Amino acid sequence: MRNVLFMGYHSLGTACLRCLLDDKEARVVGLFTHHDNPNENIWFETPAPTAHAAGVPVYYPESLKNRQANDLVFSLAPDLIISVYYRLMVPEKILLIPPMGALNLHGSLLPKYRGRVPVNWVLVNGETETGVTLHYMVKEPDAGDIVDQTSVPISFYDTSRSLFDKVNAAGVELFRRNLPAVLDGTNARTPQDHSKATYFGGRRPEDGKIGWAKSATAIYNLVRAVTRPYPGAFTHLPGGGKLTIWWAAPAKEDAPSGKHAQGEVLFSSGMVFVACGQGTFLRLLEVEETGAEETASGRAIPARDWFAGKTAGLMLS
Repeated sequence: MRNVLFMGYHSLGTACLRCLLDDKEARVVGLFTHHDNPNENIWFETPAPTAHAAGVPVYYPESLKNRQANDLVFSLAPDLIISVYYRLMVPEKILLIPPMGALNLHGSLLPKYRGRVPVNWVLVNGETETGVTLHYMVKEPDAGDIVDQTSVPISFYDTSRSLFDKVNAAGVELFRRNLPAVLDGTNARTPQDHSKATYFGGRRPEDGKIGWAKSATAIYNLVRAVTRPYPGAFTHLPGGGKLTIWWAAPAKEDAPSGKHAQGEVLFSSGMVFVACGQGTFLRLLEVEETGAEETASGRAIPARDWFAGKTAGLMLS
């Protein structure tokens, strides 16, 4: 039996913790996780209740870079560390404590999309495929040897939430099928091709600001990447208000005719459009108007209802 220190958060972290608890060859000696942030929309399942129910000690370190964290890990005597959607960087001195090493489950096809929130980034960038990778942890983020990975197709209609569900399902299956070999030390190890690596950082609510000079497809990709349960893509209204666009679609055969300024709102055939870059148009479907400093609630209304009573030539910026 192997002693495993589990570091995790989010729904996938919770599901993988359950896999460990169900495996007779694993003894989970502790869970490192995070307190839920009251300013964050916690739409996902978190692992602490599962650990408490199983009698696993739960720890909430604010940092892993201090002596106390190092001593705590050492005292737990793990044979192996497993991390799934854990938000703190694990320093090398902790990675070197378990004799069998430390592994992480990452939500992309490494070496592409190393770093934070890969599910959101692949949608922003209009990718048609992503995946999940089980890999060893080293000093550099997401750069260690690959144990196994699986691909996940991305539909043009996927949002961050639907893609999270796909990635989570694939991730649990990947974790489950590799766990026996990981626990007995017979798993594969394949070095990453670092020349093909890409890295992306975390995203903030303000990164949802729409630039109307981009094509309608590029703006649609941003909308679906940050729509509910995220804060949403937004634009500014004349007079200082804010319009959050919860759902939209690139216009095709229903696109308005003629040339229009980027950001101009048009009403045609009972539909609301905005002129975008490259002569394209985005059809607005669900929106929410707020004050400039207000946070959108997520309570969308149809775009045509929002536009009712608005004057022609309205410009978004």
